[in-house]
Amino acid sequence: MTKAFLLTFIMGLATIGYSQSEEEQAIKQLLEKESSTWRSGDIKGHASCWSIQPYSRILSSTGDGTVFDIPPEVMINPPANIFGKGGTSRNTNYKMNISGNNAWVCHDEESTAIDGKKTLTTEFRILEKINGSWKLVAQSIHARKP
Repeated sequence: MTKAFLLTFIMGLATIGYSQSEEEQAIKQLLEKESSTWRSGDIKGHASCWSIQPYSRILSSTGDGTVFDIPPEVMINPPANIFGKGGTSRNTNYKMNISGNNAWVCHDEESTAIDGKKTLTTEFRILEKINGSWKLVAQSIHARKP
């Protein structure tokens, strides 16, 4: 009986670990999609990464300390002058906490504009699982020097 309990317990832990890994992977894929669709000008694709809620908030700070409180609607309906100028991005150093249908993620991003200029940011993202899919609901982005 003890062996059966131990085996069941270990299998349960393995399932939890596997599930967490699946969720982490789904979140990373969403964040990579959100980054690439912003740069490519794919408004529909970018909007699909978001679910604007009454409590959504977008905060961004520049390297000189200027802070912008950006209306969350910009994430689903951005003005042409700030969206889709091309380039690439690479997200690294993921740290996340997933609790049921809620998650927070912190990561670094290196963006390269089409002219080769690099921008480094540290990003804090808040996500919710809505209808079975992870969606961004808030973020805070901070530019940093190399």
